[in-house]
Formats: sequence, C-alpha cells, structure tokens
Amino acid sequence: MRSVDDLVLLQRAAGEAARIALGYFRQDPEVFWKEGNSPVSQADLAVDGFLRDFLLSARPRYGWVSEETAAEPPSGSEERFFVVDPIDGTRSFLRGETTWCVALAVIEGGRPTHGVIHAPVTGEIFTAFADGPAQINGQELAQLPQIAGERMTLSLPDGVRRRLSAADAARIDLAASIPSLAYRLAQVARGRLDGTIVQPRANDWDIAAADLILDRAGGALLNGVGQHHNYNLTPRRHGLLIAGGKGVLPRLQEIAASLHE
Repeated sequence: MRSVDDLVLLQRAAGEAARIALGYFRQDPEVFWKEGNSPVSQADLAVDGFLRDFLLSARPRYGWVSEETAAEPPSGSEERFFVVDPIDGTRSFLRGETTWCVALAVIEGGRPTHGVIHAPVTGEIFTAFADGPAQINGQELAQLPQIAGERMTLSLPDGVRRRLSAADAARIDLAASIPSLAYRLAQVARGRLDGTIVQPRANDWDIAAADLILDRAGGALLNGVGQHHNYNLTPRRHGLLIAGGKGVLPRLQEIAASLHE
C-alpha cells in the first residue's frame, strides 16, 4: 500500500507545484544567481517552499534533498527521503519555453522507489514506482526495444555534439537539444528518443525521478562504465552519464568512452 500511497502523494504534490509554477511562467519573475552562474527564480523558490511543507507534513519522518534548500536526514528508523527539483530546466522556464518540469522522487536503499515528472505546458505526467510499470498520463509506456536499430535518434548537449567522431556522427540522427535533463530522460523512456548522453556535473535532483521511470520502461541510466547510481543525503555532481533502452546502451558506452580519448 505504501507504494501506491507515496506515488499518489507525489502526483498531488507535483500537480499543485505545476500550478504554482505556471503562475510565474512568462510573467518575468525575479531572478537570482547561485554559485556557478546558475539562475534561480521566484518561481523555483515558491515551488520549493510549497513542496517542502506539503511533502514533509504528509511524511514527517522522511528526509529531504532539494536543489534549493538544505538537506535534512530522515528521523527515527525511517530510511526514506525525498529528492526534489522544483523546476528542472529553469533557464528554459525563464525563456518561456515549454520543456521544463517538476521532478520528484522517493529514495530508499540508495535507489528511487517512486518518481513523478510533471511537464505542465506540454501536458505530460510521467510516473513510476519500483514494482510497477512506467506510465504517461495514466497509460502504461511500452517497453523499450532490447535490440538496437541501424541508427539512433539522440538528443545531445552541444558540448557532446561537437566532440562526436565522424564515424559516430554518421550513425546518429540528432534530435533537438532538451535542456531539462529530467524531461529529456522522460522522452527516452517514452521512446521518442533512443537515448542521450549527459555531460558531467548533473545533480541527483536532475535525474532521480527519471532514473526510475526509465528503468521501469525497460531502459537504464548508467555512468560511463555501466553502473547504476546510488543516491544519498549528500548528493554529488556526476560524471558522464548515458541513458537509453538496453539495446542501445552498449553503443552509447562506446561513444561515451570515445569522448575521453
């Protein structure tokens, strides 16, 4: 029952968070600048404040990890904690683009057990829990192909595109870049992309919900040597990551390895 209850809680939280964010969307919210020249807006802070109050009121013994506020450990014997990105794709949000989202996850034993990605402008709500299928808007996502085709459709950051070898570039159909990492990974889970390569310095809150959704759709998010990530209360920035259906992961690993040469 906890699996269902926690997923329902995340869906409710994400829905209200999306409504709050939309109130600031294309309204020129005030913007502040964090370390590393990363923007945070009034919308990010308002959504984060709501999520913290709502989620920890419902699960007061859970811990908390967010892009915008300090981490808090679980209390008592509880081992679960939330990982929250109030607006993934803040730069896209501020430019008035559509591919930003609210991304929420519950972590237990180092891995996500529940995840929701809510993209309010596009109308896409991705959900998953550890023992169930990945879904979009309540409909089960088809399992991703286990055998790779001759070509791959990938969405890649500009920094990765520029470093592709001629041989690798010849096998790839490049889709539009998607700055929101959570939304980009959700499109891989949906099958609209065969995969993606993620540049170093992604954070746990960028990937936790999508990690689970992709896994339950038959794919995986892995580091450059093919390992899953374990999450904890001290999130760290990641090295190069690859994501796709199991059929394309070996080829993505080869491309990722070539980027280091």
